[in-house]
Amino acid sequence: MIKFVFLPPYNAYTQELISQFSKQVSDSFPDLLVETPRNDDEVLESIKDADAAMGWITPEALKVAEKIKWLHNPDAGPFEGYYYDELVNHPLIMTNPRGIYSDHIANHIMMYILSLSRGLPWYERNREKKIWDKQARQSPYVDLSESTVLINGVGGIGYETARLCSAFGMKVIGIDPRPEHEEATFEVYPPESLDTYIGKADFVINTAPHTPKTDRIFNSDRFNIMKNSAYFINVGRGKVCSLDDLCEALEQKIIAGCGLDVYEIEPLPENHKLWDLDNVILTPHIAVNGVENINERRYRVLSTNINNFINGDTLMNIVDKEKWY
Repeated sequence: MIKFVFLPPYNAYTQELISQFSKQVSDSFPDLLVETPRNDDEVLESIKDADAAMGWITPEALKVAEKIKWLHNPDAGPFEGYYYDELVNHPLIMTNPRGIYSDHIANHIMMYILSLSRGLPWYERNREKKIWDKQARQSPYVDLSESTVLINGVGGIGYETARLCSAFGMKVIGIDPRPEHEEATFEVYPPESLDTYIGKADFVINTAPHTPKTDRIFNSDRFNIMKNSAYFINVGRGKVCSLDDLCEALEQKIIAGCGLDVYEIEPLPENHKLWDLDNVILTPHIAVNGVENINERRYRVLSTNINNFINGDTLMNIVDKEKWY
């Protein structure tokens, strides 16, 4: 009998997933032995003869896992430290639920683009002060049909964002180390080309995850290459961007503004200068909060892979452990 272990949660959200998914898996796959250890001691006992698991496996647990062949990460972008050397070098296959957020996060990105292009942050400041001023906007109007967007990370989210931007008449430039969409109607360049094209964009959007190669790649050097009229948007991971460098670029008007849903430090400290800067839209890592079908999509990936694993078929959403995605 194949054994599947739901590893203990590392936050309240994964606790909810374990409670929901463990019952669904047990009901849907009656021939699968499902275990949900509650603490480290139970994990060390349960993982010994497990064939597969979901969650984060500690180095101690990995050492005693004699049979494990597959580990499913419930998050597309895991916390820093999820991938450690022993896990990267282990022969087990890693999968994740990438692709389940694409439309929702792309819509969130479009909220930033439309708001920044029309100067909404300036009018919002005046609304708070009850000031009626038709000349409140201090940044140029951006005609989207004549603008260019650079998307760093053309996976599911980036590709859907490109589709929406194209519908507004925007020219799209993609940056990605492994393009997956052969049907793309725009050019996708390797990461080494970022500096070549970033200065051509009116909107620079990061949807890429945090990896050793993307750590703080948006910094003073990159902001200085951007147009003074350009906007930076980050919905990938916070540590892809240096907040200090971003704040300096905004204060010095090196770039025109930004829209952020993720931050180098979360929660963003209440005394952080970013709160008070002009032409900025900040949302607290909530691009998919309240979306009712996310867990349904997340479970669909897991259940499909359990079925594939049982039948010896290729798993979907396999992760390159060295690259973290």
